[in-house]
Amino acid sequence: MFRVLVSDKIAESGMRLLQMEPEVETDVRTGLSTEELKGIIGEYDALIVRSSTKVTRELIECASRMKVVGRAGTGVDNIDVEAATEKGIVVMNTPGGNAVAAAEHAISMLLSMARKIPQACKSMKEGKWDRRSFIGVEVHGKTLGIIGVGRIGSLVAKMAIGLGMKVLATDPYISAKAAKEMGLTLTDLDTLLEGSDFISIHAPLTQETRNMISKEAFRKMKDGVMLVNCSRGGIVDEDALYNAITIGKVAGAALDVYAQEPPPPDYRLLRLNEVVCTPHLGASTKEAQEVVAIAIVQQILDYLKDGVIRNAVNVPSVKPELIPKAEPYIRLTQKLGSFIAQIFEGRMEELVVEYAGEVLEEGIYPALTLAALAGLLRPILGNGVNMVNAPLIAKQRGIRVIESKSEQSEGYISLIRLQLSGDKVETSASGTLIKSDAPRIVMVNGYPIEAEPEGYMLFFTNYDRPGVIGRIGTILGDAGVNIAGMRLGRLKLGDLAIAILNVDSPVPADVLEEIRAMPNITYAKLVDLS
Repeated sequence: MFRVLVSDKIAESGMRLLQMEPEVETDVRTGLSTEELKGIIGEYDALIVRSSTKVTRELIECASRMKVVGRAGTGVDNIDVEAATEKGIVVMNTPGGNAVAAAEHAISMLLSMARKIPQACKSMKEGKWDRRSFIGVEVHGKTLGIIGVGRIGSLVAKMAIGLGMKVLATDPYISAKAAKEMGLTLTDLDTLLEGSDFISIHAPLTQETRNMISKEAFRKMKDGVMLVNCSRGGIVDEDALYNAITIGKVAGAALDVYAQEPPPPDYRLLRLNEVVCTPHLGASTKEAQEVVAIAIVQQILDYLKDGVIRNAVNVPSVKPELIPKAEPYIRLTQKLGSFIAQIFEGRMEELVVEYAGEVLEEGIYPALTLAALAGLLRPILGNGVNMVNAPLIAKQRGIRVIESKSEQSEGYISLIRLQLSGDKVETSASGTLIKSDAPRIVMVNGYPIEAEPEGYMLFFTNYDRPGVIGRIGTILGDAGVNIAGMRLGRLKLGDLAIAILNVDSPVPADVLEEIRAMPNITYAKLVDLS
């Protein structure tokens, strides 16, 4: 008999499925505090949550018999996945289950904002008949800029085209061919900002997207632009948005998500008539909640009864007996994928994953391709990308994935090489394991090097001249950035060289610009593998 705890309310359809299972005993205990959860969590084999329950490391440490945590929804921001992995707990979610609901909500918010429907409704309920104050704008024939063309963004684009809108889109993970098939005009962010009448955000919150819509971004937009954010709070600089509205640059904003949820009592944006707002309702439809409830319950039951793992964010598709062998290689390929994604300059079109040596003998390399792909996509799309959904996401974005086997292991016991290409640009990186479990990058773009792919890494290329490395060390030292390790690589004295510096903290943007401006520096990028 398995015991399942449901700590957040899920749809009745999912509950009925649980209660019909004779091998499962289900308890529904919602609204518990962290301390109350800690006191009972050790009694359960599985936990089902939505967004309210915070599955922290502290809670996981008390989950002595827990086998699986399931999130009835897409994100796992409220679950400490690393702690669960360390504990041997599978973490599952239901990617895509609420995509239609979220897309419809974004379009509803856009139309409500354009026609001032909430403001007019409020006025009538106050006993007024005021038609002059609520003259709106039409969306037909206008240009909608979509930032992020994933499941939700692509649905929003389809709906907008149906409304007669022209659609610009920016997303480094979709090919020009795939965008054309969807009826989109693919462009860069600046062009989108300058050319859109409406802008809708559908990107995850990552280091690169935090405060992406900044004071500078608003300056680039058309006068009278209207903004929709039903994605993640923190992507829009809310102070900059407030100022842009008060000076008339932005004619309206429709917000479903906020940097702090719920917003504080003195939240200024709520006091502006130009702002339409809802309390994070993007996935709040009866249909969406039923879909994700049934999906997560079925996934939990399949795992508890049969060991079948689907939509896991922390477990590869590898036979259980091979997981100890595979785990170090999975970490290596994920790091390689993330590294190459962050140093690549161009639109991604093809990823080749080449294997050589003993890594081919155990039959684990198909899972490693998934790990490499998840690592490649995660820096932009966030932690919602995993080894289960990475192939589908890559296919949606028109990224070809090719597996290759080679007899050339360059003297290493095993060697994994990733080659990323697109826009007539090509970047490659190779890695191996030392001492069976320690990952190393051993080659970048054909240059030999040996670097530990961990934490923050300053990667740069330069002409091999005296003083370059010393000057960079001085710049970093003056900025208070400590160098933890340094690895250099070159093919010929005085020619182009590469370097990887492991640093203990991020390199500030102005410091990075100072390094890029140095004589003999041809490229510099901060890579985050933390």
